[in-house]
Amino acid sequence: TGEEAGIKNVTFTVTGKNAYGLLKSEKGIHRLVRISPFDSSKRRHTSFASVDVIPLLDKDIDIKISKEDLKIETFKSSGAGGQHVNVTDSAVRITHLPTNIVVNCQNERSQILNRQTAIQILKSRLFELEQKKNIEEINRVRGEKKEIEWGNQIRSYILQPYQLIKDHRTGIEIGDVQSVLDGNIDSLIRGFLEKKLSRG
Repeated sequence: TGEEAGIKNVTFTVTGKNAYGLLKSEKGIHRLVRISPFDSSKRRHTSFASVDVIPLLDKDIDIKISKEDLKIETFKSSGAGGQHVNVTDSAVRITHLPTNIVVNCQNERSQILNRQTAIQILKSRLFELEQKKNIEEINRVRGEKKEIEWGNQIRSYILQPYQLIKDHRTGIEIGDVQSVLDGNIDSLIRGFLEKKLSRG
């Protein structure tokens, strides 16, 4: 969704070989330091973005969701999309009451398609939540701590007073900031995976 102060929330799908296995390295808190374009005084601001990466489930994986556990709301879409935007209640918000997971979808002009997409995303998030519980139980037995907590950034993007990308998990530093912002993150992903493999 977009507002005057910029993009607040984005959901998108990435397809391709090993898409989830590679991009899950981006999960965590990302820190940006820049001269804010929304500040008329041109002061330096620090912003944080939380990135979540979840796998899309194959349709043959069955996650049971009870209708009684869902709160389904419709609202007017707020993005580009033609004459139906802001006219019909095509956007869908689904809240899974037992877990309080909320999924919004306004990608399609059809409320039915948005509802189907939202349900699929919700199933994926419920599946991930169950996996996370299992991992937390394993870590509890091992006595390990989770690496990523809110406020503990995994990477910093510094545009002012100098330009530098630093991955705090691997120590990798890149001076070509614009290249990374344009999507060239292969070296960062590779560095994270290599360090993870080296730790076993």
